[in-house]
Amino acid sequence: MSDVAAVIDDLREESDELDALVAALEPGRWREATPAEGWTVAHQIAHLTWTDAVALLAATEPERFADEVAKALAAPESFVDEGAEALVAAHTPDALLARWREGRRRLGEALRDAPAGTRIPWYGPPMSVASMATARLMETWAHGQDIADALGVTRAPTARLRHVARIGVRARDYAYGVRGITAPVEEFRVELRTPDGALLTYGPEGAAQRVTGPLLDFCLLVTQRAHRADLAVTAEGREADQWLSIAQAFAGPPGPGRPPRAEQAVRDDR
Repeated sequence: MSDVAAVIDDLREESDELDALVAALEPGRWREATPAEGWTVAHQIAHLTWTDAVALLAATEPERFADEVAKALAAPESFVDEGAEALVAAHTPDALLARWREGRRRLGEALRDAPAGTRIPWYGPPMSVASMATARLMETWAHGQDIADALGVTRAPTARLRHVARIGVRARDYAYGVRGITAPVEEFRVELRTPDGALLTYGPEGAAQRVTGPLLDFCLLVTQRAHRADLAVTAEGREADQWLSIAQAFAGPPGPGRPPRAEQAVRDDR
């Protein structure tokens, strides 16, 4: 099996796992608030539906996708929210779930059928097929975490998290650039322990700047689904420490992230 096919298979499995979490929900639970301000469970699924549709457009009709990029540039702060809101307003939970299923099926087929060497346009630099599948997996996992948190569900980490971690590491310089900060020249060493005890490593072994911790915690950090203070990710070196404060695996402007649990508890008590 090629690396591309393996990533697409992992994307399907990640989507299926989230599907199983929401499929059994009563309609009223789709209106429950998630940690993303203003977004319900339905908004999270709508966002995945919308981004899958846009990714399919980019993969199959790049000229039309250019129009979507123009819309994003015209309203950079609102176009994502508007895409999700429109789908929530137009669909019942059952209809939204059916649309998400159909959209992700079609995207998976398009990615499998793409010729070798295909570059898919996106809101940033064009991506390979494997990178597009990895990005969709990362988003599916991250928004699935929002839903799991809203429902009070603890998800078991899987080997698929290696894809999320890889994006987080590769997006290091992007996290600096989107904040107008010059990225460090030297590579960092990143060492992450998987749930089964294996070690994932990135960067030169002798690097002065180092990041270590559990794979799950690193993924929560770079997707901004948990505050650094609540995670067992540590840095050695001033530049590595700075990176952990700004890391993001997703494209777009810096997100607000999550407050520390202690701070959130105080807010909830008010």
